[in-house]
Formats: sequence, structure tokens, C-alpha cells
Amino acid sequence: MLTFFKQIKQTPSAQWTRTFLCSLLLTLSFSPVYAQAPAPAQAPAPKPMISDQMSALTPPMLPDRPLESADAQWFIAQVNRGLRAAYVAVSEAEWDNLTDLTPAHEAIASARSTEMMAYVSAVIPLAARFDNVKTDPSTRRQLTLLKRGSTLPAPQDATKRARLAELSTTLQSMYGKGETCKTSEAGEVCRDLEDLEAVMRSSQGPQALEEAWEDWRLTARPMRPLYAELVGLGNEGARELGFKDLGALWRSQYDMPAEAFEGEMRRLWSQVEPLYKALHCHVRASLNARYGDERVPLNEGIPAHLTGNMWAQDWSALYPLVEPFPQRASLDVTRALLDKGFTPTSLTRFAERFFTSLGFEPLPETFWTRSLFEKPTDREVVCHASAWDVHYNNDLRLKMCVKIDREDLITLHHELGHHFYFQSYYTLPILLQEGANDGFHEGIGDTLALSVTPRYLHEAGVLPEASEHPEAVLNEQMRMGLEKLSFLPFGLLVDMWRWRVFSGEVAPEQYTQAWWALRAELQGVRPPHARHADDFDPGAKYHVASNTPYMRYFIAHILQFQFHRALCKLAQHEGPLHTCSIFGSKEAGAALKRLLSLGASKPWPEALAELTGSGEMDASAILEYFAPLKAYLDEQNKGRACGW
Repeated sequence: MLTFFKQIKQTPSAQWTRTFLCSLLLTLSFSPVYAQAPAPAQAPAPKPMISDQMSALTPPMLPDRPLESADAQWFIAQVNRGLRAAYVAVSEAEWDNLTDLTPAHEAIASARSTEMMAYVSAVIPLAARFDNVKTDPSTRRQLTLLKRGSTLPAPQDATKRARLAELSTTLQSMYGKGETCKTSEAGEVCRDLEDLEAVMRSSQGPQALEEAWEDWRLTARPMRPLYAELVGLGNEGARELGFKDLGALWRSQYDMPAEAFEGEMRRLWSQVEPLYKALHCHVRASLNARYGDERVPLNEGIPAHLTGNMWAQDWSALYPLVEPFPQRASLDVTRALLDKGFTPTSLTRFAERFFTSLGFEPLPETFWTRSLFEKPTDREVVCHASAWDVHYNNDLRLKMCVKIDREDLITLHHELGHHFYFQSYYTLPILLQEGANDGFHEGIGDTLALSVTPRYLHEAGVLPEASEHPEAVLNEQMRMGLEKLSFLPFGLLVDMWRWRVFSGEVAPEQYTQAWWALRAELQGVRPPHARHADDFDPGAKYHVASNTPYMRYFIAHILQFQFHRALCKLAQHEGPLHTCSIFGSKEAGAALKRLLSLGASKPWPEALAELTGSGEMDASAILEYFAPLKAYLDEQNKGRACGW
């Protein structure tokens, strides 16, 4: 819930009002007056923050007597005020740092994080004093979320707390500044992630692909000792809160017993694993036909550097290799967008149009003036796309170096899904300003993106045609499968690896070995050459460097199809699920708005049931959506030895 150190925001930002400023001047001690959190206001122009006053925030002092319901209500009101102050200060500092990577901004971000950690570390244990106090459901929900919320709890020791904040900020900055420099006859040539990703997407030469793949992982090597230190301090903080380790804390955040959570994720994976393995078998055979038995043996995992993606988590770049019917006119969305003259801003407005068609209010005007849409030429930034509400009061901003292509059109729908989620619940108390679970937040934008069908793009004037011929349908299913299905095991394994690291099962010198063992088991992917103990290949993934939990993305890939099926029923769609677009359906929009407005006020099974009629996550909608692709893959794989 309280995900402090992440770029892909799950929480909106707080208000900045005269009432709020005054409230920060109050001593947060016990008082018989049970104040309520001030109502959020519309986003004002940026002002100097109260960051310098953060250290003056003291946790509420509880009375030395048996506590009552009114005490719990007062305590939660005070904590919401303190968290609002802390989050705004950190969010401002993070925004400044990630949109202008300088030592000064990095130092400020680290300091603000330290101050926030001190406050949070003090108030979480206090919440336990209300475990046996009867109170209203909303207060009880907020107490629960507070106790289990932090993804990186700091130790009580002030020195360790400051070091943890420093490590967190440093690792994010190292990732953002990562580049590999080599000297050639033309002089020194440096390539950052954007440069290396371009090679991965476009190059057909295996040597160039392997070099780009390795160059990015060289940037992660120095992170390994820092990450090991961060794990140790984070575990210490988790143990002080009563958890065995960080992994146990993370798994406790899903309204079910922590020990049952991994089993639930495995259950969902078992539903989709046959579909993934069918795709894997066909892709491997196609890569074998291109590169030969030596590079792509038919009884081993797929070499990661040949998938067209830096992390082998999205195989979309392989579409030309596996296109079912090349003779069928391709729906080249990227070319269509370029021909229409879209810019980063106008492409974002196009994505916004989908949400407003459902009845959502437009994004605030400040979104268009405060967001970062293009990579600046005068400073270093982290281009990784992320959605923000910097002041937690509908101060929505996008940080993304937008490219005019199909991939970023889909990414924009994903990120705006966060923004419209923020917009729907920013009036709730800070502790409830979250998704029902973090997979909800990630899944909402992707749910809408499933409605960006060829027919919709044709009707919107982007594509000149949208054939529903079975061959055209299979081409589009393959394109979608390479994006969505290839991700599923990767979405599952990142946190499974971290859980083993947090528990001590995997030692620092085994980080990379264990990483590739898990990838081989679940994903059927292998590195292009031997890896060594000095490598830190997991750190080449942003979410590991930033300590952002990743299981949310696996959950989101399950939920988006489950959400889509429910919304299509409300939109009275007739026909196969993959042909449905809810664009313009006010009925579907109203149901979606009700879900988003709940924030984290209800456990996710209850929120899920309100939209879908079931409180259980179910991957069967993925199988329904990709039924045409599965039939095609089964036919292609006849006579092949699948698996690895």
C-alpha cells in the first residue's frame, strides 16, 4: 500500500491548501478533539514545499489507558495528515530527481525519504495498539493497511534508516544514469538504455544483439553490493514490524494469508501455462529456422538476446518472423500514426479520448503543462514511463519519453489508467488512496487498451481499414500474444526470485545464478553466454533497482482480461471477446468508475465481485480471448517436441 520508492506510482499525491499548511504547524500529540482530514482541493501551481519542516513532524502520542474507538479514529486522522505531508515532500523530490538527475536532487530525494521513513517507522507500531479495539469498518481498514503497507520498512535506528534511504535513491539513480562507453577509432562512444534497446528491437545480427544485451548488464554490476545491503536493512525493518522478512511482508498485502499467496499465483499460472508453452514452442522453432541449431537448439530455452527485448519479457519485435499470414495486408499502426502526424502530446490526447468517451472527466489542464512528454536535450532523466500525482490532489503528471508507435500508444493507455484511477479516489484519506490491490492499478489501463482494436482505430480515423478476415484476426492475435503471453512467466518470476533473496535462501554471490535458474524453469529462456557471480543481471531490470514489487504486473495481466470480459458484457457486446471495444459505452464506464472510486476502501475480492460477480481471480478470460491463436499454435506445433 505505502509504496515509497517507485516510479510507476500506485498512489496519487496530496493536496496543498492553506488548511493543510496550518495543520502541519500543529503538534501531533494526543488531543480530545478528533479532527477529520481536510478535503482535497484542485491542484494549485507548485509552491515551496514543507520539506524542511518534515523532521518536525512527530507521531501521535497515544494515552496511557485502554484505547477506545474514538482514539482509533483520531489516530488515523492524524496519521493521514502526517502521511500526506511526508508523501508530498518525497513525491516532489522524486519528481525533481528523476526529471533532472543531479547530485543535488539525488541528495534532497534521499533526505526527504529519510524523514518520511522516520515518521512511518514510528506510526506503524502504534497501529498495533488498536488490534483489539472495536471501531468502525473504515478506520479498521486503514489501520490494517497502515500496518502491512510499507514495501521498504526502515529500521528504528536513525543511522540505518538514513543509509536505507540513501541506498534506495542511489540505486534508482544508477539505473537512470546507466551507460556503457567504449573507445573506437572514432573516439569514445557511449550508449544508454534507450540506445541499446533500439539495437535489440531492430538488429538482426546475433553478435550485435548479444553485445547490446551484455552492455546493459555491465551497468548493473556495481549495484550488487548496494542491493545486498538494502536487502539486509529492509529485512531488519520488516522484522521490527513482526514479519519474517521483506518477502513475507510483501505477500501479506493481498487480503489473504501470506503463506497462501504464492500458491494462488501458481494456480493462476497453471491456467495459462499451456497457452504460453504453445507460443514458446512456435517462437523457438521460428528462431531455429533463422539462426540454426547451434544458436537455438530445439530442446533448450530461447536465448534471451534473440527475443527483441532487453529483458525477454515482450517478444513483439519477433512479429515479422512469426506472422501467420504475411500476404494479408498488415495493420501497421505505427506507420499510420506517423502518417497522421501525431506528436507526443497529441498521441496522449488521443489516449485520453478513450477515457472521456466512457464518462470520465478530462485530465486537468495542469497535466498538459507539468508533464514530461519528450526526452530533454539539456539534462539527464529517467525515461521509464510513470504516472504521478505529485501533490496528491489531482496534480496529475506523466513522465514518459513518448515515441510515435504502436507500443507507446498502448503504454499511454496504461499510464492514463493510473491517472484516471488517481482522479477517481483522490478525495479519500491517504491510506485509502490506492487500488484494491496493486494489480488492480496496473490492470486498469491495460483493460482499456484491449479495447483499442483494429476496428476502433479504423473508426477513429487512424487505420485506413480493419479487416475481420480470419487471417487478419490471427495476425493480430499473434501480435497481441507476443506482447501479453510472453510476459506472464516473467511477471511471475521477478518477485519469486526476490522472495528467495529476502529469505536468505539465495546469497549475494548466487543472485545471478538463481535468477537464471528461475527463468529457465518458468520462462524457458537462457542467457546468451555464461554468467558469473560478479554479475547482477536482476539489477538490469528497473523494478529490482527501484525496489518496486513486480507481482502486480502478473496479477494485472490476469485481471485485465477478467475486467475486459465483465465490461464487454455491460457494453452488450456480441461476438468473440477479442473483437470487443467498450469505447463510448457509458454503462461500462459507470461500472468502471464505481470500481475505481473505491480505492483501497474494500478488500480486493469484494471490489472484484462488484464488477465481475466473482471474488476470485480467474485466468479463463485469457484463454477465451486467445482461443483463435491457441488453435493456430496447436496446428503449427504438430510433430514438434515442445518444452525445454
